[in-house]
Amino acid sequence: MTGTSGYEVLVIGGGPAGASAAALLAEQGHRVLVLERERFPRYHVGESLLPFTYQPLARLGLIEKMRRSPFVKKYSVQFVAPSGRASQPFYFHTRYDRETVAQTWQVLRSEFDLMLLNHARQRGVEVREETEVLEFLREGERVVGVRARTRGGEDREYRARMTLDCSGRESFAAVRNGWRVKDPRLNKVAVWTYYEGAKRDEGIDAGATTVAFIPEKGWFWYIPLHGDRVSVGVVAEGKYLSRGGVKAPEAIFQRELGENLWIKEHLAAGRQVGPHYLTSEYSYHVRHCGSEGLLLVGDAFCFLDPVFSSGLMLALKSGVMAADAVHEGLVAGDLAPERFAGYAATLRQGIENMRKLVYAFYNSNFSFRTLTDKYPELAGDITDCLSGDVNKDFTRLWAAIGEFAEVPEALPYGGPLSGRALAVEV
Repeated sequence: MTGTSGYEVLVIGGGPAGASAAALLAEQGHRVLVLERERFPRYHVGESLLPFTYQPLARLGLIEKMRRSPFVKKYSVQFVAPSGRASQPFYFHTRYDRETVAQTWQVLRSEFDLMLLNHARQRGVEVREETEVLEFLREGERVVGVRARTRGGEDREYRARMTLDCSGRESFAAVRNGWRVKDPRLNKVAVWTYYEGAKRDEGIDAGATTVAFIPEKGWFWYIPLHGDRVSVGVVAEGKYLSRGGVKAPEAIFQRELGENLWIKEHLAAGRQVGPHYLTSEYSYHVRHCGSEGLLLVGDAFCFLDPVFSSGLMLALKSGVMAADAVHEGLVAGDLAPERFAGYAATLRQGIENMRKLVYAFYNSNFSFRTLTDKYPELAGDITDCLSGDVNKDFTRLWAAIGEFAEVPEALPYGGPLSGRALAVEV
């Protein structure tokens, strides 16, 4: 086995969280290594950006590249009843500056993620693809690197002062340390695929995200992508989607098309392409953001039900925040776990705010229309949260929602593990 040292930061995973953190750390002059299991471009779902991804993209210096890209411009989101009746679009420009967060994008993840990873390379990050991380290296309580296997089957050790786990939903550290915890209620099943030639709305609405309801608080997403392609999927409780003993993803998807007339009509002119995908148990949290020498970022830290497309925003935002926190620690010569308590608290605040809105969405007694009919002054707060402006005081909003639906208490997770040996917790 061979080994490599001399890195200041080692990043597990080259997706949006890892690439953004690595790029910013390299810009600060740090020697950064990214280990990525796959070879980019690679397929990934989760194509819709919230308006508040503007800030991390601006920090990365990628706004002009995004504006020149073929990615579909997104100006709004709309909600559609099973009958096919659509709400008025919620336009971002009614709340935000047209030159910044009033417009965002629908991205093809294979292209978007490659752009981010190449940007990290251009900033001086060393990237090793098709390299699978197998285990952490430790000295006492401290993570000092990883053992990984190259494409050729060679095992190598890579050492660094700080390791960032940006492994996505695999959540490498959390799974192996017993830190991963299911959300008490948000455990849905999703089935999705792609269409070409499907109908799009006209003008400024052509790139809108559509959330189309089906019975029992399930829903379709409808995300227009460039190249005349649409991402479309259905999310609901597993017992609902598998009713009647139907388990094949294609059969589930085709049956549910009849449950929303808007979706059925918009797909009628198109043709389905590629496979049908299925995943379950969407939402999870982690007990700790990290430990000695280790910090979790992006989906490795938390993943929420995707109804409001928060995943990419939280991945990019946490990547920027992690880079800032680690840079400050490297400069100060202090990478103690306690130093990252603020990072974790800020992330958890945003996650909990979005989580409360997701819980309300799935409550049969709640609707945005009912809430804003009674409290029209809260429409702005709803727009802010849905747009990704999640680190603010929404006390008035939660009090009002509490009249219609249960508002969950914050989960006691996310703080750094320190002062004791890294061990599996029960």
